[in-house]
Amino acid sequence: MSRLSAGMHVNANTHALDHQPVEPWQQIDPAATTGSRVLDVCFGAELGLWEMSAGRMKDIEADEVFVVLSGSGTLEFVSPSLPSIELQTGSVVRLTEGMRTRWTMRDSPLRKLYILSAKEDGDDSD
Repeated sequence: MSRLSAGMHVNANTHALDHQPVEPWQQIDPAATTGSRVLDVCFGAELGLWEMSAGRMKDIEADEVFVVLSGSGTLEFVSPSLPSIELQTGSVVRLTEGMRTRWTMRDSPLRKLYILSAKEDGDDSD
């Protein structure tokens, strides 16, 4: 992980992210990929970028808030059952630990800037 130092500039829209296939347990569409990078840990929270290619996947969420920087798609809440959200540039969403979700990106990647609670040292649970 790289840390942002005072005065350092990162363009969140163009910062390179290496994509990998989603984990087998997350696959709905085997072509879906994700990429992420932690930018910093500060004020007790992790700040990073996450991107998903066109496709579908499922996930179990962490405790986070995110802002969509680019792209669009649908976020479905499986558990707890909540109304789906149409994500677009500027969407701000709060997720809580353990939520089960389905992500669908139709045409282009969706990129988000996320803030999540940093794990304490020695906490290796996921």
